[in-house]
Amino acid sequence: MRTFNKRTTRAIVVALAAGSLALTGCSSNDGGSKGESKAKTQDEAKKQQKPVQYADAAASNGPAAPVKGAKAGGTIKAYSETDLTHMDPGQIYVSDAGLWANLVHRGLTNFQEDADGNLTVVGDLATDSGKSSDDGKTWTYTLKEGLEDENGNPINSADVRHTIERQYAEFIFDGPTYLQTWLSGADYRKDLPDGGFKKKHLPDSVLETPDDKTIIFHFEKPQLDVPQMLTMPGYALVPEETDTKEKYDKKPVATGPYKIAEFKPGKSLKLVRNDKWKAESDPVRNAYPDAWEFEIGITGPTQTQRLIADQGDDKNAIQFTGSVDAPQIPKVVRDKKLRSRTVEGYQPYVWQLNFNLDRVKNKKVRDAITIGINAEAVLALDGGSYAGDPAPNYFAPTLPGYKADYDPYGRLKNPKGDVAKAKELLKDVPAEDKKIVYAYRNNELGQKQKATIESSLTSLGLDVVAKEVEAASFYEQIGKVDNPYDVYMTGWGQDWPSPSTVVTPVYDPSQLQDGSPNYSHIRDEKVQQLIDKALGQKPEEAAATWQEAHEYLLEEINPGAPLYYTKQLQLFGSNIGGARYSVESSYINVNDLFLKS
Repeated sequence: MRTFNKRTTRAIVVALAAGSLALTGCSSNDGGSKGESKAKTQDEAKKQQKPVQYADAAASNGPAAPVKGAKAGGTIKAYSETDLTHMDPGQIYVSDAGLWANLVHRGLTNFQEDADGNLTVVGDLATDSGKSSDDGKTWTYTLKEGLEDENGNPINSADVRHTIERQYAEFIFDGPTYLQTWLSGADYRKDLPDGGFKKKHLPDSVLETPDDKTIIFHFEKPQLDVPQMLTMPGYALVPEETDTKEKYDKKPVATGPYKIAEFKPGKSLKLVRNDKWKAESDPVRNAYPDAWEFEIGITGPTQTQRLIADQGDDKNAIQFTGSVDAPQIPKVVRDKKLRSRTVEGYQPYVWQLNFNLDRVKNKKVRDAITIGINAEAVLALDGGSYAGDPAPNYFAPTLPGYKADYDPYGRLKNPKGDVAKAKELLKDVPAEDKKIVYAYRNNELGQKQKATIESSLTSLGLDVVAKEVEAASFYEQIGKVDNPYDVYMTGWGQDWPSPSTVVTPVYDPSQLQDGSPNYSHIRDEKVQQLIDKALGQKPEEAAATWQEAHEYLLEEINPGAPLYYTKQLQLFGSNIGGARYSVESSYINVNDLFLKS
């Protein structure tokens, strides 16, 4: 999943924070009485590698398990620095919109998370997590009774078919592609270029709806992760009758507990109860508040300051996908009362400086940047040990198969970068290969990021030309195969606990097209062979193949310089109850929140 930042000086979600190379080390923000960090360590991250369970119909019934002491009513305020990337489910593949989607949208399945972080896939709109047959090539889902959208229209299998087929349309460019490619291959758009809007459908041999309640998926190959894949917000329901195509992104129809009451772009977004949502059909969402009010344009420092002060309505507020402002972390973590109003944990994201392989063709340049870039400066400004850990590779600590000591470029030994070694690599490189066009976001955070990255690359002897890109459309711009940039920052995290959800979307040559996360434009035949091999193996066999692909990518191709793994530290108001860290969303768990009074 792509990450998206909601902070100014602390970035775990769209861009890295960046600043002067003269920053102090990571220990400056650790909050320990003697300088030692009390941040989460990778031992906690291992908990997120646990196998996911699949639930039957009995476990998929609502209502959701109640939160002790919870009460209904009131309005929770959520701070956000920018507008959501998207509100149309088909376009949602970034973490801010994904978290929001759980309030407004529902899909066939969803993750249910207990207090210990154990995950179970349950039926959301469906009666269960799914029934497989034909060795996993066929999956059948049945819709629950009495489901309606916010307009009171019954939800039926035709709506599910429409939701899937519209993913084939050209105007859907920013969402996940797992289901489409599993059903129709990498060139899936050719099978249904109009997205089903002209009443042409996928054949029953691919997608079958024999009655109003039943949906049957037919895959050419076994797909054992279908229940987890369908939890993605990108596959949440879009009712056929009210689909307005491109316009749907501004005013979607709710199937979850809340609907949009008012949206003022760049300023505010208000959600109120969707009275057509029925708690007895929903095993995940408690939906205690009557409303949610999003304040947009609130910077990270301001969010933190207001929540520390804890006055008036700020007592009822949370950081939605923002984090504690880095310079204010020491105050928060050293004050017991403030620390009691935080949630924290590992996120699945790995930040890297991507290389456009169509333009940065000289591997010596790529290797020199990977060896020489100063990741510590970025991490220090981002919050030190409370923001993350130096990343030696592309697999996060939350991912099954993670190897903490796999470090082919010496990133752990030299998180500030080995400038001398990098310069030696570049010694005989032609001057034209040393010119680097660096794309950065044109927001406050992007400017700070630019300062650090540009300074670090220049110190290696590279000729850096920085180009600003509109922050709201950054991923869209760098997602164009024919983009004019050499390097750009991206963050990616697992879509569910499997290496397949990192290697396949980000590095699969067959999925290279405008809008795909293959930002480095990998076209390597061996990578394709390893991905195809792993996808055809059982998980326990595939683990070794995924690691082989990982090592080949990093060592033989080097499509990006890994910088760091991310952690989350969020602050909430004193009147917020039910707050806990969600290992599934990597943010505060919005499903259990309530107001104490």
